[in-house]
This record gives sequence, structure tokens and C-alpha cells, in this order.
Amino acid sequence: MSVTTTATRRPVPVIPARGALRPLGLDEVELTGGFWAERQRRNAEVSIPHCDHWESRVGWIDNFRHALAGTVEQRTGREFADSDVYKLLEAMAWESGRTSDPRLDARIEEIALLVEAVQDDDGYVSTKYGRPGQEPRYTDLAWGHELYCFGHLIQAAVARLRTGHDDTLVRVARRAADHVCVEFGPSGRDDVCGHPEIEVALVELARTTGEERYLEQARLFLERRGRGSLPDIEFGRAYYQDDVPVRDAEVLRGHAVRALYLTAAAVDVAVDTGDDELLQTVRDQFARTLARRTYLTGGMGSHHQDEAYGDDFELPSDRAYSETCAGIGSVMVAWRLLLATGDTRWADVVERTMYNVVATSPSRAGDAFFYTNPLHKREPGEEADPDEASPRALSRLRAPWFEVSCCPTNVARTLASFAAYVATVSDDGVQIHQHVPSRIATTLGDGREVELEVETSYPDDGDVVVRVVAAPAGEVSISLRVPEWSVGRASLDGEPVDGPVATTRRRFAAGDEVRLRLDVQPRLTVADDRVDAVRGCAAVERGPLVLCVESTDLPAGVGVDRVRIAAGAVPHDLEDGVHVSGELVEREEGPWPYRSRPATAPGATLDVRLVPYHDWANRGPSTMRVWIPQERP
Repeated sequence: MSVTTTATRRPVPVIPARGALRPLGLDEVELTGGFWAERQRRNAEVSIPHCDHWESRVGWIDNFRHALAGTVEQRTGREFADSDVYKLLEAMAWESGRTSDPRLDARIEEIALLVEAVQDDDGYVSTKYGRPGQEPRYTDLAWGHELYCFGHLIQAAVARLRTGHDDTLVRVARRAADHVCVEFGPSGRDDVCGHPEIEVALVELARTTGEERYLEQARLFLERRGRGSLPDIEFGRAYYQDDVPVRDAEVLRGHAVRALYLTAAAVDVAVDTGDDELLQTVRDQFARTLARRTYLTGGMGSHHQDEAYGDDFELPSDRAYSETCAGIGSVMVAWRLLLATGDTRWADVVERTMYNVVATSPSRAGDAFFYTNPLHKREPGEEADPDEASPRALSRLRAPWFEVSCCPTNVARTLASFAAYVATVSDDGVQIHQHVPSRIATTLGDGREVELEVETSYPDDGDVVVRVVAAPAGEVSISLRVPEWSVGRASLDGEPVDGPVATTRRRFAAGDEVRLRLDVQPRLTVADDRVDAVRGCAAVERGPLVLCVESTDLPAGVGVDRVRIAAGAVPHDLEDGVHVSGELVEREEGPWPYRSRPATAPGATLDVRLVPYHDWANRGPSTMRVWIPQERP
């Protein structure tokens, strides 16, 4: 059954006009403990203030002051630095919506007033273009990122509107959106931006305001993509998805973040315009990308030089780019497909990517970040200078800031709004997609009210208890996702569950409980043999977590390159984590790395301790690998 959304200003990042499921907002779901509540707390207390501090320190907020003062030669940062200010505002907006923190409201207004002062009469706003001493507007659509920046400005304003504030930020963003519709509408420039983002933002603004022209402009941008209007470059037009029309592509390609933002927008446009053919097309594209071009962690992007997807099954562990922002883009696409179709496999994608890409980026303290997320590090990294922004490709440990800082602010806005990705409702039921301790108080599609509490230590264990606090009259269904790795090994109220969803439907009373049990025992995983880079290797997973071996847990002087998993070994839980039987290989060194017989021989046996990949490099410089060579019987 399709759910039509009528309330467009609820505190939730994505509100499709229609779909199989209705998302719940920050006013309906509260994280009460556990893995994600702790990261949300740290994000609020440390990461968001940290981002604000660094954007002030490196001058990106001051860029707006330089634009006002006419001192544009003092502008700092890349051409898209404005966008990181806007992502910071969005993170603050969602966090304010969650906690009602007046300090955040005041800071949002302070920065928004500065942006408004820079905005031109026609709605255009940029610290990089259009002023004396700068290049004119829209003279470099391939690389200038003007529309990309507008997109993040608009998304920040959508967050503000949906959390109950129609203020300066909203006024600035609406004027910018109106400018875009005039400048790039049917009678304007027949062009697109080199970095998709404006499209997804315009759809959400249309949903929030009811102004259909924003949706139509997003559709126009989408249909223009792939006509070769952007210049050909060394990476080809596929880099910015301008090689073939969206509807003609088989799989995502080019710059991973750009491809994912465009795909998210394509889902949005398809849903809101009723274009089922487009929806099926992009769903198939994303499914093929998951099947052929995605890392075990859920990360996407195997090329450093162009931050891009490789060919099918080209997934080298040590050269994985797997940008944090691409992980967030994948979550954006998967969540939209879940809402549109009700297919819980998309929630599996959200879970895998959140636990193993998004959660990997911030340090335990929340004040340093990974930009890229390789699955194998051959050399220990160096501690980042806490007082300097790091070049992203050179940072081998988490860094406090980057010359291109899209990832820290992207993580901040995602964690601030994470409660909105936990559960959905239909006309007669609640669907729990992410197993987190939480309170859910909502209204079903048929108007009945329901309140639930979720208790769990997941992912430490697989027990999930849903307790009914307030039950609606009549029968209602409660559904819980069974992750793919536990299908056939799950139970609901003691009864086996064979499929990807565990559902019970009955009349509930306050105090009733539903108990899901998932199998989170550690397991060995092998890759499709077309992934040449890891053939003969195995990885260990436990529940939703990808694990890795880190040199910190090996004998002194031993690197991860010497570790092998023993033939027939089965990983198991111990008090200090997951262990697997292995051995240290001995090598013959020689003048040439190629020979007619193996240069390795079995060495000492070893009990290998594995740690969650998301937690690696928190104990100082180390080497690490996810995929470990496995001895054959």
C-alpha cells in the first residue's frame, strides 16, 4: 500500500510525496542509549563545535566578511568552501531540532545574517565568484561548484524549516532557489553543475514549501545530465555523470559522491512525479553497483586519482578510496529506496554503511576524522598535526581538519539526524529498521497512536525487545528487520523466522513485548572470485560489524602482512573480542619478488585478535587489514 505524505514540515531529512513507508521524525524517535546514542552525544558535544571552530580558524566563515569588505584576495579554501559552512549549519539545525539548544539557534542566526549580507539582490550568493577581482558567475560550471553550494545551503534551510524555524537562513535559501529557477529554468541557461547536489536539495525544498517549481527545476537538471554539456576531461565525462543520460546508465560510475547524490535525486524525482520507469531504472543501477562495485564495508569508490568507481569487481583493499561522503551518499540512496519500495534489503545497506564507513570516520573523541577508508594499510600512519589542516590523501591517521573538509561536516549532519533513519510506519503498523535502544511515539497512517520502547545491546548481542507502552485499538503489526546475515538464523518470540522481516500482528496491550533474536556469532566471509585483489583471503564479520586485524594486537615487530588464517579456523568470541586461529608465515627474502615456488613457509601458530574496523587506528599508528590470506586445507 502506498503512503501519501501530507505533513511536509516534520523534523525528518527525507519526506517523499508518496511511497510504501512513511519516515518518522526526530520528534517521534529518540535514541536512548547504545552505539548510536553515544555517537550522537559525542557529535553534539564535540564534533559540531569542533567543525565550527575549524571553519572559523581556517577562514571559511570569514570568507563572507571578506566578500562584504571587498578584500576577496584574502579568501581562503577551495572554490566550494561555502558548502562546508552550509553543511555545518545543517548539522546545527538538526541538532537544535533534536535538543532545542538555544546556543545553536543563536549561532545559526549569526552565520545566516552574514550569508544574507553577501547575497545579491537576485538571490545569488558566493564568496568565490561574481565580485570585483573575481571570476564572473557561472563561468566554470564544471568545477566552480556554485550550484553545489546552493544545494547545501538549501538543505540547511530545509532542516531549519522542518524543525520549526522560518528564519533568516530559510529566507536566504529560498531566494537562492528562486534565483536558480530563473537562471536555469526552461527559459534560462540550459546547463548543469559539475557536482550534483542542487537536485536533491530542490526536491526537498519543494516537499517542504509546496512550491512545485523547485521539483520541476530538479527534474530539468536531471534530464539535462548526460548530454555532454560539460567539457571532456582526462577522466572522461563519466567523472561528473555527463557521459550518458541518467535513464541510459547501467551502473554508477565516475566520481562516487557525485554519482550517489545524483542517484538520490533521481529517486526523489521519480517518486514525486510518479515516474515508475525512472524509479526502476535507478533502483537497478544501484543494485548492480552494490553487486559489482562496493566494498565489504559498504564503501564505494576504488580510485584515488578521480575519487571514482572502478570497473566491475575492481576493489583493491589497499587502494580503496571509499570516501566517507560516498558512504553517506549511499545511505541517502538506500534510505530513499526503502521508503519508496518497502524492501528491507535497502535498510541492510544503511546499516552496513553506517557501522563500517560513517562510524569509522570520527575518532573516539570526535575531534578527528578519516576522509578515505581503505581496508588495508601497509605502513603505520603518522600522527596528524593537531594545529594544521591535512591534505586528505596524505592523512594516514584521523586528522582534525582537511583542506577539503566535506567529510567532517557531512558526518556531523548525518549523526545529528540519525534517529530519523530508525523506523517507519504504514497505515496499520510500525517497521523497525535499525536496532537501537529508542523510544518511538507516532501515529499510524490510519490515525491511531502507538508508543514503543526498544531495548537492546545490539550489535554486542542479537537480542532486541520491543515493549508496547501505549497500544492502539484493534490489531496492529510490528515488524523488525532481519539482516541478510541472520536470515534463517533468527527467531521472533521463540519461533523461527525464515525471511528478511519478522512481523507479528495482533491486538496489543500496554506492557506486551515482542522479542527478536538475531545470530551475531562471528563468521568468515569470502569474496566473489572476480575480486582479484582479495582472492584466497577471508574477512571476519560479527553481526553488522566488519572486523580487521591491527598490528597493535600482534607481537612486537610483527606486521599484518605475516598473518594467515589457519585452514578450517572458525572465529569465536572471547571477553576481549573476536579471535581466530592463525599463523605467522616465514618468508625468504631475495633480489627478485617472482619465483617458481612459494617464498613463504608456515611459522608459529597465533591466536589472532580482531577488532571492529570502525575502531581501528584509535590506539596510535598501526598497520591493518580486513581481508586476511587464508591457508587452504
